[in-house]
Amino acid sequence: MITEERIRKIQSYRTWSIKKKVDELLMEDAYMYTNLGVDSTASEKKKVKTMSRKIYKAISIISPLDGYILEAHMNEKDLTQ
Repeated sequence: MITEERIRKIQSYRTWSIKKKVDELLMEDAYMYTNLGVDSTASEKKKVKTMSRKIYKAISIISPLDGYILEAHMNEKDLTQ
């Protein structure tokens, strides 16, 4: 799982473009979610969601428009319940 230190490190790369930073963070986010399975505990799922929020906040610092869209999507309520 990605750490806060790794997120900060990706944010601080000066030679990477904004797109590359955002892509790398989204790849890490996708990797976390794809490693969750039916046998994952509730605490593991919560941990992934917490790290995902931190990734989205980092993206909003790098690219405010992309960050806004991701935050809006994450804050949507599930209307099927």
